[in-house]
Formats: sequence, C-alpha cells, structure tokens
Amino acid sequence: MDKTPIIVFGQQPSGFLPRRYLYAKIQTARQLQRRIGGRIVFFYHDSDHDPRETMTVLVDPKTGDEQRLNFSFANKIQKKFAPLFAKSVDPAWQQDVARQLPKYLPPAPLQAFQSLQATTIADFCLEMYRALGLLDGLEIVRSGDPQFREAACPVDDYFVDVPYDGEIVRARRSPDGRLRLHKGGSAYIDLPEQSWQPRQISPTRDTRLRWMQSVLHCTHYIAGAGEMNYLNPSETPEIEFIPRDDITDPNIAYLP
Repeated sequence: MDKTPIIVFGQQPSGFLPRRYLYAKIQTARQLQRRIGGRIVFFYHDSDHDPRETMTVLVDPKTGDEQRLNFSFANKIQKKFAPLFAKSVDPAWQQDVARQLPKYLPPAPLQAFQSLQATTIADFCLEMYRALGLLDGLEIVRSGDPQFREAACPVDDYFVDVPYDGEIVRARRSPDGRLRLHKGGSAYIDLPEQSWQPRQISPTRDTRLRWMQSVLHCTHYIAGAGEMNYLNPSETPEIEFIPRDDITDPNIAYLP
C-alpha cells in the first residue's frame, strides 16, 4: 500500500487577494510537508455561492483604515445564488479596482492583477493566488469539477447546480426532495421538479469532509480555526487533523 502522505487543506475562494487565514493554511501545509514529505492538495471549494466569501479587506499602510472591496455581480440572481465558478467577472470592475490598489500592492502583483483575464470569480481568485506564488508545488482540486463530483461518494445532504432565470444556481435539496433557494429568514424560492446527475451535486458543510475524502484519500488535513467545530473526525479516522498556524488579523488580505 502506498504510504506517501497526502496533506490537504480546503478553502473557498477568499477574496481576490487571499485572506491571511488561507496563507496560514498554506504555510502550515508546507511546514508539515518539510517534516514528513508527501504531496499537498489544495481542495478549492469553488462550488460555494456566498458572495461574502470573496470580500477582500485591505488596510491603508499610512492611516490604518480598512477598505473592503468585492467583485461586482451581473445581477441579483447570480450574486446571491450562483456558485463561485459561475459568477462572472466584469472587466470594468477589474479596471476600477486596479486604480485603487497602488497604495496597497507593489508593482509586480499589481501588474498581475491588471493583466488577469479570468472570466469567473473562482478562476480570478485562483489565478491571483498563483501569480502571488502561493500555489507553487501544490496540486489544485476543485469541488466544481464534474469529474471529481462523479467520482465522489453519495451524500444525503447536498446542493444541486441547476438553471434558473438565465443563471446556474446552487439549490439546496430539502429533506422531502425539493430544490430550494434560500432568500433569507424563512423565505425560499421553490424550483420546479427536475432530475439531476452526480456531476451537478456539491455537499453541504456537514457532508463535505467524507465527500472530499472519498476521492482525495488524504492522510493529513489542515483544519481552520472554526472547522473543528463542525467536522466529525469519527467519520474519517484515517485522517490526522492538524490545526492551522495562528496568524494575526486572519480576515485581512495577505499582501506580499
């Protein structure tokens, strides 16, 4: 049996400049790899749909004031319900933000931001992380990859990517089998009855670990500060869970 360590950490796209907690996960994984060898896999959860995940928080180096920047969205349906791999990037947004970044970024990463041509938010974030050199030597596996989804084990609590009002949306499957979009509070949009395939399915927070593990077969998992509050290690006793390193200002953007 292959005993090569497989070190995995997971994260949604976390801003066009990654939040410092993602940087800490990467550094923790690299430190562990230096000790035990093996491979590092970044499980990129681009199936998430929450637009708050891509908020980038920058701190003015002169005043200490925070500036919060997020992508613009084509419409309300795409913003609220589309998975991040299906939310589009507006070139005008990119040009506008590029004019605001010189006081935060040195010339090289600023040029990388300006030259990126990714068409979706998930792709844009990933390519920016790559341009910063954070992903060198890492394997990237995406939860939105249809082939990954088809290879993963079935789960009983999940979302389904389906068309709605001209967009692809991430609808929650309810216990009675309906597909619903959560508008907020107790309000939902019930979608028409339809069939779906495994390539359209992504797990919920509580089923994501075993769904991921059924394909990646990791030996070590770098857990974020809040992940151990909902992860169930008894489902995957073969995994050794490693807390990510502490880092100051974890929600602020990492700057090179």
